[in-house]
Amino acid sequence: MTDAAEEFDLLEPEESDGVGDEWEEIDVSDDEADRIARKRDREFLQFRERIKDADQFKVEDSVFDEATLGALYKLVQDGYIDAFGGPLSTGKEANVYLAAADGGEVAVKVYRINASDFRTMRDYLDGDPRFEGIGSDKKKVVVAWTKKEFANLNRARAAGVRVPEPIAVQRNVLVMEFLGRDGERAHRLNEVDIENPETAYEVVREYMRRLYDAGLVHGDLSEYNLVVHEGELAVLDLGQAVTVHHPNYREFLERDCRNVAAFFARQGLDVTAEDLLGFVTGEDAPAE
Repeated sequence: MTDAAEEFDLLEPEESDGVGDEWEEIDVSDDEADRIARKRDREFLQFRERIKDADQFKVEDSVFDEATLGALYKLVQDGYIDAFGGPLSTGKEANVYLAAADGGEVAVKVYRINASDFRTMRDYLDGDPRFEGIGSDKKKVVVAWTKKEFANLNRARAAGVRVPEPIAVQRNVLVMEFLGRDGERAHRLNEVDIENPETAYEVVREYMRRLYDAGLVHGDLSEYNLVVHEGELAVLDLGQAVTVHHPNYREFLERDCRNVAAFFARQGLDVTAEDLLGFVTGEDAPAE
């Protein structure tokens, strides 16, 4: 990367009322997608067959259950998706697909209802004031997780952190800005040659500070969900991000600091997790 000081310009934060309990409770009751899947009318069944027969989805039966197909159908009906492309990434909890939309390409993230990391999801949701009373119903937990990522992305953008713009959410499906070019996803930080690691580190730690000031902790930050897109550093995967009211937020923040500091130390910088934590929180780093 060249001329990183110009490439990694920071966004201006929007005016906000600050951090508090202003988060709205997130509704995980049945929505239109569930009703569509139950109704199973002719149009929905035709859509279902088109998706199931598409080459890129033939091996994805475990992801595309009836209600997920109902969510996709509703998003198509509402004009958020025009046509589906192939997978951009696959994971234990979710797959991300490229899709065509009015005005360009979007990324469609589909969370599995039968997610293998269900218990890990609970660890992040339990204690978050937005998700009190969710219970242990898998469907409700995954729907809550998806809507949580949508809310977290909006909060991060308002704080001046470059993240994919959230476009729409329906049940366990999230439509967001596609970060990439010509159908290829943006490169992760561990996949590029960083010629100015000092500037990249300054941007990442400023993002972490802005998230913290906005009441959020990423909770899984590393070089694997930091990407370079059109000369900007961007943060991905905010599904697990918690508020500063979460009982384990400090543990998650300290882990983020260790991961980020370790990566940039490998790039030759003299940085420590303690110094990074002090910068993010505004606290003095503990004396050694």
